[in-house]
Amino acid sequence: MNIHPLESYISVRARALEASKIRAVAESAMGRSDVIPLWFGEGAWDTDPLIVEAAVKSLRSGNHMYQPNNGSIALRDEICRYQQELTGTTLTRDRVTVTPSGMQGLRLVAELLVTPGDRVVVIEPNWPNIAAAFQNSGADISRLALQPKNGSWWLDINALLDMLTPETTAVLINSPNNPTGWAMPMEDQTILLDHCRANGIWVVSDDVYRRLYRHGNVAPSFLDIANAEDRLISVNSFSKAWSMTGWRLGWIVAPAAVEAKLGQLTEFNTSCTAGFVQDAGVVALRDCEPAVTELRDRIQVGYQLTLEFLSGLERVRFIEPDGAFYSFFRVDDMPDSYKAATVILEATGVGLAPGIAFGDSGEGYLRLCYAQPAETLRTAFERLEPVLRRQKEPQIPGVQR
Repeated sequence: MNIHPLESYISVRARALEASKIRAVAESAMGRSDVIPLWFGEGAWDTDPLIVEAAVKSLRSGNHMYQPNNGSIALRDEICRYQQELTGTTLTRDRVTVTPSGMQGLRLVAELLVTPGDRVVVIEPNWPNIAAAFQNSGADISRLALQPKNGSWWLDINALLDMLTPETTAVLINSPNNPTGWAMPMEDQTILLDHCRANGIWVVSDDVYRRLYRHGNVAPSFLDIANAEDRLISVNSFSKAWSMTGWRLGWIVAPAAVEAKLGQLTEFNTSCTAGFVQDAGVVALRDCEPAVTELRDRIQVGYQLTLEFLSGLERVRFIEPDGAFYSFFRVDDMPDSYKAATVILEATGVGLAPGIAFGDSGEGYLRLCYAQPAETLRTAFERLEPVLRRQKEPQIPGVQR
């Protein structure tokens, strides 16, 4: 009898999935007490106690049951109030869907928009899960790379417009961007939105790092210039600005016409977001603006330390981020960033993410998350200096001198 391996019965899409190179580096050393983990997009600080207490209170009050598919009325209304207070943008409840994480939100949007074979354009370097969510729904992904220019990241907006033909289903914009920290200027957002209106293209805006903007209280967003009926979907999350990565809570803002379908897709994915987590989200938006401000101040300290360290290394090209909490820096003569990240981890006990994990244009770069206490960063930099400074050893295997 012919017995086939179990893997042969897995779907073609599942078999095509590639393992995260960030995870591959991290999981080789997770749990080691001697490692300083700067590989994930996660700050070092706990969630605000007000948020924690709100979840505990909700559980103790008996909030243990299913919730509406699109989210609780209380949280959806609070998101509308928050958006109005933050930027003056008016939302209605029927445009808001609560999701168990920003990642789940992206997945729902991919399922909503993509028919297999549809063309979707993405800017890279980019967090790989964004494109993967759409690719796993059957999209054909086209990519345009950001470029370093005059010490900052730059997007050729005309090259992007040329790619966005009427045959394109959607364009994915993550701004501020993970891993580069690039933020799309409002002028370019206006040009892009007008072009997509004219060509019937969806704009999917990943706004997860919107509050972690280095040039103001909030980064520019398509939400501030779009009409309620525009083909715009914004995905956001509590993970970053409110230090709630493990809580798994996010939200989508979309045209009201797709609310029912987003609810159905939620039903077939997770059914709903946990009620006590949603109650915690209400308190986060309503009462925890000081915690967001404090986090931004802490991140700014980490940014300054990282700038001073990397700018002093001959082999390193520091490129200024507009937001988020990463440095995506180039290392001269480093042809294999995955191998380099692995060797750096073993040689120094500092975990960095390899640039290749964020797309082909990320090769030659490493990502460092500086959302850490100053003392942690200083220790990490002391360990990293010998392998990043040109004239010192140990040399990184795979690096040509």
